Amino acid sequence: MEPRYINRELSWLDFNARVLQEASDENVPILERLRFIGIFSNNLDEFFQVRYATVKRIADTKTSIKNKDNIAAKELLDGITSKVINLQSESSLILNSIEKSLKRENIVFVDEKGVLKQHENFLKDYFLRKISPALVTVILSNNQLHDFKDNKAFLIANLKLVENSLYALVEIPKNINRFVVLPSIKNKMYIMFIDDIIRYHLSIIFSFFNYTEIEAHMLKITRDAELDIDDMDLSKSYIKKIQDYVNRRKISNPVRLVYDKNIPNNTLNYLLKKIKITSHDSLIPGGKYHHRSDYMNFPELGRFDLLYPKEKALNIHNFKIESNLLDQLLVKDFLMYTPYHSFSYLVSVLRQSAIDPSVRSIKITLYRLSKKSNVISSLINAAKNGKKVLVQIELQARFDEENNIKVSEQLKSAGVNLIFGLKGLKVHSKICLIERYNDNKKKYFGFISTGNFNESTAKIYSDFTLFTSNQKILKEVYKVFNFLKSNNKIYHYKHLIVSPHQTSKRIFDLIDGEISNVKKGLNGGIILKLNSLTSYKFIDKLYEASNLGVKVKLLVRGICCLIPNKIGLSENIEVKSVVDKYLEHSRVYIFNNSGDPKVFISSADFMTRNIEKRVEVACPIYQEDLKKQILDTLKISDSDNVKTRLINHKTQNKFVNNSKKIVRSQWDTYSYFKKILD
Repeated sequence: MEPRYINRELSWLDFNARVLQEASDENVPILERLRFIGIFSNNLDEFFQVRYATVKRIADTKTSIKNKDNIAAKELLDGITSKVINLQSESSLILNSIEKSLKRENIVFVDEKGVLKQHENFLKDYFLRKISPALVTVILSNNQLHDFKDNKAFLIANLKLVENSLYALVEIPKNINRFVVLPSIKNKMYIMFIDDIIRYHLSIIFSFFNYTEIEAHMLKITRDAELDIDDMDLSKSYIKKIQDYVNRRKISNPVRLVYDKNIPNNTLNYLLKKIKITSHDSLIPGGKYHHRSDYMNFPELGRFDLLYPKEKALNIHNFKIESNLLDQLLVKDFLMYTPYHSFSYLVSVLRQSAIDPSVRSIKITLYRLSKKSNVISSLINAAKNGKKVLVQIELQARFDEENNIKVSEQLKSAGVNLIFGLKGLKVHSKICLIERYNDNKKKYFGFISTGNFNESTAKIYSDFTLFTSNQKILKEVYKVFNFLKSNNKIYHYKHLIVSPHQTSKRIFDLIDGEISNVKKGLNGGIILKLNSLTSYKFIDKLYEASNLGVKVKLLVRGICCLIPNKIGLSENIEVKSVVDKYLEHSRVYIFNNSGDPKVFISSADFMTRNIEKRVEVACPIYQEDLKKQILDTLKISDSDNVKTRLINHKTQNKFVNNSKKIVRSQWDTYSYFKKILD
């Protein structure tokens, strides 16, 4: 029987292969290619911590239950491992090619065997002053348990003693930049991994031992990050439960071991026994260096010619940031599309509200935050000025838990009222509500976004944010906050589409509207811009629409389980994916509605977890000029013939290549908004 869906995990690996395509593209600036290697590696780390770990647990139950796509869990683990090994091998070849290109630019990587005499004193001083004080070195013992903590890179040193071998773990410090820039010689720049600086000074580290030979190889362990918080002690506070969860993750079951393929067998076997690797764990042979996610922070070296040009973030047309922003919202709505527009508008709305005497309260949801957040300082400022500030902060935002706990403590000490969400639901919505009084008359202002209120990611994630004083919309935002404070009441929403209670029905009704229009001979079409599409029931509904003649265009950056262009199933569905300089993060739903499009921006992908297990908000765009901006940007994305791939076709990740005018959507989108300002 022909499959109706693409397996979720394998589709994710296909997405990461698109990231790797950017690293291999010689038209991408060299240092940006290195960063794509880092993104590829970081993505893979998280994949093994979460998705692979989940499949592994299913495999370990020893059941014969199969997934809907008919791939048994154990077979799927084998398929993932095989695909990852191929991708890792490809990434190593790409990395070698990048290093050769850098060498032609007089940027040279040096290892411990190629140290120049001119660098010896510099390296010894650097090791003794910066690296050595930060080193954690553990002598391994056959009779002692050792913590191989999650997602850290280690060197395992094998010391040949007179009668036997001694093994030791040397942890690569995380608080020191992985790449050390050595003094230049004759216009050449030299870069060295701190791993190799450590290797070069092993004799200093192990000077206590009388060894005849010493060698060190790198390894990295990835552990299961998907733990059940509900299993923890109910007597503990919610924050303490989350902190325990983070601590447990560091020593949870291992799911992947990446090791230097040149490591001796006796050393590798010793490790496998120590780490307690089981038959379903993923053993990935690799090169000399692991933890390639560090390439995301590779130094710029002053070589801006080897980076993408830094475009200045634009102003929003007629939204004067130096003037009272809330007063301007009384006249019309405004749309921010970061990183093309400056994120400063969002911070300025909060900063102005913090000192505006007529503002009484601010309510906001927070998911992922910048480490140095102006959003947080603005909210604290508002609380100090006597405003009632309510913050819903999601402590379960994976891998951001510790930062969010720290932020929640800062907010609490400043007098901010905190709520931590609802049992069984993550709060993923991106909403803010500001209550203002003029002449004793209450009026709401606010913003609704597709992305996190995060200054750092706003520079590289594309997200829409609507600034509005539309009372009909904002009164429903008020209902969402009431639901967050007490989930025993389910509200009715006419304008917003809110998960977990309403999204499926509302979206299905909108799809049915397009089906009905096509049956009547009217225009019918659907355009969805998503990060991921995995919900089988939503996929089935799109298949139904396709079979009844509705044209469906999907712009999906990441996972997509839908199979397009399949006779009798999805002939009217096209799926594309853009991977480029910025991460395509916005979610947009467009329904043709007989030529009068209904346009929504949303925090929700069409995934089961977003629809059924999260609080999400989709917001309609009513103002015609803003609706046109969104439609125009999606048209630009759909026309991209430089960075667009066709996905889930017979040839996976094939670039769209046609004879039409060259369109690189991210470049052309910037030009589009710049032209609006002219």
